[in-house]
Amino acid sequence: MIVDDDNNIAELIALYLNKECFSTQIAEDGEEALRQLVSFKPDLILLDLMLPGIDGYEVCRRVRKDSLVPIIMLSAKGETFDKVLGLELGADDYMVKPFDSKELVARVKAVLRRKSAQEADIDHAGADTPTEGEGRSSVKEEIVRYPDLEVSLSNYSVKYMGRIIEMPPKELELLYYLASHPNQVFTREQLLDRIWDYDYIGDSRTVDVHIKRLREKIHDHDKWAISTVWRVGYKFMTK
Repeated sequence: MIVDDDNNIAELIALYLNKECFSTQIAEDGEEALRQLVSFKPDLILLDLMLPGIDGYEVCRRVRKDSLVPIIMLSAKGETFDKVLGLELGADDYMVKPFDSKELVARVKAVLRRKSAQEADIDHAGADTPTEGEGRSSVKEEIVRYPDLEVSLSNYSVKYMGRIIEMPPKELELLYYLASHPNQVFTREQLLDRIWDYDYIGDSRTVDVHIKRLREKIHDHDKWAISTVWRVGYKFMTK
C-alpha cells in the first residue's frame, strides 16, 4: 500500500514496484489508508508523513495497535529527530525524499524478506510442536528467559516483571538477539546487519535509538542488564 497525497509520486512509486511484480494500492490520505488496511491487507506500507487530516505519524501509531505489517516511512524531513520519532512509533525503515527508485525497491524487498523469514521460523516452530503422547524435547521454542524477563520471537511477546510489554518488532528482535547471546559484545554495524539485514541502508544511530527505547521499557535487573561497551557497541550482560 502506497500512502501519499501527491498522486504523481504515488503513481511513480507504483510503477517502480509493478515492474518488480508487486501488486500496489494507493491511498491519498491517512483515513483512506486505515480503511483500505482492512480490505487490501497489504504485506507492507509505504507511508508519507505529511498527509492531510491524519498525518503519517498518527497512521503509524494506529496501525501498530493491531498490526505488525512492515512500514517504511517516506518524508522530505531528514532531521534526526524526525527519523527517531518514526522509528520509535514502530516504523521498520525511514527514507528521505527525494530518493532513488532502485534504493526504494531494494528496501522494500529487504523488509519483505525479513518478514518472510520470521513467518517461516514461526511456522517451523509450530510444526515441531509434539502431538499428545510425544516428548517435549523436539519443541523448537524461540524464547529466552531470565529472572523477571521472557522474550519470545515465536509470538513476538515480551514479559517483564510479570506483565506484557508492548514494543515494535525491531525493538523486540534486537532485545531477543542480544539476550540470546549473553555477554557477547556486538558493534552497531553487526546489529544493523543481523536485525535490519545486510542491505539495510541506514546509520548506526538507528541502533542507539532502539537501545534507548528498550531501556525505557526494560530496566536493568540485579541478574542482567543491557550494557554499553564504550566505543564498541552493546551486550546483554548477565550477573
